[in-house]
Amino acid sequence: MAGAVESRLAELGLTLPAVVPPLASYQPAVRSGVYVYTSGQLPMVDGKLAVTGKVGAEVTPDEAQELAKTCALNALAAVKSVAGDLDRIKRVVKVVGFVASASDFTGQPAVINGASELLGEVLGEKGVHARSAVGVAVLPLDAPVEVEVQVELVEG
Repeated sequence: MAGAVESRLAELGLTLPAVVPPLASYQPAVRSGVYVYTSGQLPMVDGKLAVTGKVGAEVTPDEAQELAKTCALNALAAVKSVAGDLDRIKRVVKVVGFVASASDFTGQPAVINGASELLGEVLGEKGVHARSAVGVAVLPLDAPVEVEVQVELVEG
């Protein structure tokens, strides 16, 4: 039986994906006390990137915002893999988003809004968080966007 968070995902027409396997020597998420830290999540769907390239060049800002939503979904899957149940999320503490940017692109905050807004839609007030949105030259596999999330769990 799905919990409240996964039911909310279904209401939004979204499905929690399988955890994206690591591309190198790391874990998708690690728990330390009441916190879960995800590794950077790429916008992988069924094991591959649908889009590659730099935002502001090969990838439009609107496309990148959608990709950031996919990253956030992948982050929720990683959280569930160590927390056991997304209903244990007390709050999202911090989101860090990386945007592979063309040299003149400055809209990183709007791109990472895709991840932030998804977390708010799914988790309500628990999804409100601190955030950084950083432009970078290149990301793994030539991904346009990468997102990492830190959440606090309800104790117990």
